[in-house]
Amino acid sequence: MWTYIVKRVLATLPVMAIVGIFVFSLLYLAPGDPAAVIAGDQALPEDIARIRENLGLDRPFLVQFADWSGHILRGDLGTSIFTGKPVTELIAQRIGPTLSLALVTLVMAILVAVPLGVLAAAKVSTWVDRTVMGLAVLGFSVPLFVVGYVLAYVFSLQLHWLPVQGYVSLDQGLWPWLSRLLLPAATLGSVYVALIARITRSAVVEVQQQDYIRTARAKGLDHRAILFLHALKNAGIPIVTIIGIGVGALISGTVIAESVFAIPGLGRLTIDAIMRRDYPIIQGLVLVFSFSYVIVNLLVDLTYVVFDPRIRL
Repeated sequence: MWTYIVKRVLATLPVMAIVGIFVFSLLYLAPGDPAAVIAGDQALPEDIARIRENLGLDRPFLVQFADWSGHILRGDLGTSIFTGKPVTELIAQRIGPTLSLALVTLVMAILVAVPLGVLAAAKVSTWVDRTVMGLAVLGFSVPLFVVGYVLAYVFSLQLHWLPVQGYVSLDQGLWPWLSRLLLPAATLGSVYVALIARITRSAVVEVQQQDYIRTARAKGLDHRAILFLHALKNAGIPIVTIIGIGVGALISGTVIAESVFAIPGLGRLTIDAIMRRDYPIIQGLVLVFSFSYVIVNLLVDLTYVVFDPRIRL
């Protein structure tokens, strides 16, 4: 078991190194000059050159990359060109709302999607199955910003049940924190509910065709026990895989929900940094998003052992 975990952890190191090289190269080659943006439209060429020299942007690629890599290994993501604050400090200030939104979205999606998928598999080829799969198609088809505006209009502007915008931290109370996350989480979750429900249905339907399920039925075991204790557990690997992919995508995919509901998270920080061409912040955010994918994939791989002990061999 521990050998398997150590191998999987070590396997993530070259992936993270490749991600770091890719992120730096991509932004180095991207069009646009941050020195010109900082200097403004009326700046003289010598002013832009002086800013580039002060920022170290006039140095060769390898020198800049070596310097950047050294700072990354020491946990230093650089300093914002515009605010002058450390990138780690800016990310730390914004990561709370994003993680809160991702957590509430994931919990809502799992609580809704997995039972729906199991129900559709239990009632396969009936109106229940067709209704659930129809809702799943609807979840994929409607753009997120449309879902967000509809939810805000109905539940905030018309019914006045939930706040329409903003964010408060958990230390100000569970309901104030949760009430501001329900609508953006439902917006983001519409896609993940559809995705997880479809995968759950397919996996459970396939498992129900196995011989041991037929044997359990022949022995007269309770249908719900067969479905939830045997079929769902053995269909766990594809379900956990799609949930893991959803977690990684949630952390980097909150831009639309944060924009619609005015949540001061990493998505808003990303948009502001791109508009200003604040390269250190963009690099730091892309690294955080990429590494979150790597960490989540690692956790998903380790979770496989729970569902199929043969994987550790």
